[in-house]
Amino acid sequence: MNARASEMARGGRDVIPLSLGEPDFHTPDNVKEAGIAAIRRDFTKYTPTDGYAQVKKSIAAKLARENGMTCTPDQIVVGGGAKVIILAAVLSIVNPGDEVVIPAPYWVTYPDQVELAGGKPVFVEGKEATGFKVTPEDLAAALTPRTRAIIFNSPSNPSGAVYTAEEIKALAAVLAPYPEVWIVTDELYEHLTFDGKRAVSFGEAAPELLDRVITINGFSKGYVMTGWRLAFAAGPRAIIKSMSDLLSQLTGSPNSIAQAAAVEALDGDQGFIAANRATFQARRDLVVDAINRIPGLSCLRPAGTFYVYINCGGWLDKTTQAGRRLGSDIDVAEALLDEAELATVPGTVFGLSPFFRISIALEQPLLLKAMERLSAFAAAFR
Repeated sequence: MNARASEMARGGRDVIPLSLGEPDFHTPDNVKEAGIAAIRRDFTKYTPTDGYAQVKKSIAAKLARENGMTCTPDQIVVGGGAKVIILAAVLSIVNPGDEVVIPAPYWVTYPDQVELAGGKPVFVEGKEATGFKVTPEDLAAALTPRTRAIIFNSPSNPSGAVYTAEEIKALAAVLAPYPEVWIVTDELYEHLTFDGKRAVSFGEAAPELLDRVITINGFSKGYVMTGWRLAFAAGPRAIIKSMSDLLSQLTGSPNSIAQAAAVEALDGDQGFIAANRATFQARRDLVVDAINRIPGLSCLRPAGTFYVYINCGGWLDKTTQAGRRLGSDIDVAEALLDEAELATVPGTVFGLSPFFRISIALEQPLLLKAMERLSAFAAAFR
């Protein structure tokens, strides 16, 4: 959708990019300056393949300060973005034929990476009625003797669901009798939560399972460092060593300049996080209220991230002004792009239909314009 939207924009079409997966803010100045300073002092050589000692020290301090987890440097690995970190975790624990439980809706990368390892994704639907969260009963029904891992994501892309400590503890109780099952927890959107709520780390809520929890986090979303390409994992020494060995062959050492900037992001002024969160919350409220006034659409108020997952079931079987019949959320996304110049992402790719995801990582006037286009699109149905 991004590629098609970009092509249309190059052709002069006024496409609003609601499919964006990164904040529209810029990296904080103090973090940028730390990167620039690293270049000026010639911190431009290879670092250790598992990460520069100082950034690992800062990550350990962050995990203790914000997540209640104590880690030593050999329990942390740093890599070039969350995608490759998650892949290293999956390749290190999944053998061909192993099953990996993936709650849906899910980030599109998860099942592909499981299949790259020869594993079998097992999808568990987080229903809209439960806030797109998987219940303990749902999880228990998905576990089999072949289950090797669960990939857990909170705050969730695409739904914005944020599990409470009590909800995580209930899932942990289901997993407790399965000591061979790993928990790979993606917490990349940790700092983007709303209404005074806090994202609780899986390992914090269920410390009794820490010997098989791989906590993955990074700098792209909350710290507004998408292009710096840096993330990390924390977990038991043996698995972190395996991941580190694999990453040393896949990517080599992580970017030295990005690591220097990450130290400042972790240790420096954190005020920008609250400011960005407040901006996203105001945008969320604007968009959710507007969506729920459009006939045929509805959405929950996400507790985190910068996405809204919209139920478009009321639009199915409608015919657009241009004569296109909407038979699926893919049809909806394609029609919105072609006829309303709105780039969205269909829920099918996230494993749960009929929905589409939009990003609120745009300034309010542009979001208002997008909501007007959605309303006009619905009003023009034949």
